[in-house]
Amino acid sequence: MKQLSNINNLIVLFEDNHIIAVNKRVGDIVQGDKTGDNPLSEIVKSFLKKKYRKQNNIFLGVIHRIDRPTSGVVVFAKTSKSLKRLNNMLKNSEIQKFYWAITKNKPEKRYGTLVHWLKKNSKNNKSTHFKKETENAKKAILHYKIINELKNYFLLEVILETGRHHQIRTQLSAIGCPIKGDLKYGYERSNKDGGICLHAKKISFLHPVSKKKILISAPIFEHDIWKEI
Repeated sequence: MKQLSNINNLIVLFEDNHIIAVNKRVGDIVQGDKTGDNPLSEIVKSFLKKKYRKQNNIFLGVIHRIDRPTSGVVVFAKTSKSLKRLNNMLKNSEIQKFYWAITKNKPEKRYGTLVHWLKKNSKNNKSTHFKKETENAKKAILHYKIINELKNYFLLEVILETGRHHQIRTQLSAIGCPIKGDLKYGYERSNKDGGICLHAKKISFLHPVSKKKILISAPIFEHDIWKEI
């Protein structure tokens, strides 16, 4: 899908009367948190207010989030109706998310399905994986395949079946393949930009109003190792 605009450093990938999708940069937070940093949701609101010359407050619903050190497509709802419908779709696993991840280590198999049980620790904002069902842990399922072999790294495409806290980061680390730059989950050194090599590449779903199939793709921010893919 063609990128629509790049205004005030905000890269808009898709917009209509009901939804807007943007390409999040490393370091941006999707929704406000205890840091007090200006979140992407507020940046998008400001963009819409200026674009349409609105005097009143802008409605913008957060449907899903991606981690602060990651980049990629994030979709917001512009109406309460689309927010409610998209939330239900997300709950019913009707929204498909595709990620790209760069790892130094090669998975044993070129493609496969990972199943773990993840338990979130809110104190250190980290998830722990378990190989079997564990109390207070949630089942996590993802599918991966190697799509490119770089000079010293491997590029994986990951499709989420569930949406757990730090799921991709935790599960890839569990098989000995932490994501490049991800110190929290076992990578040995950080990236220059402080992010990790995990990018929300595509998202696919039925439009909440028109019911047409929507596929939104987010270009890679070309820097560091991403230049090699």
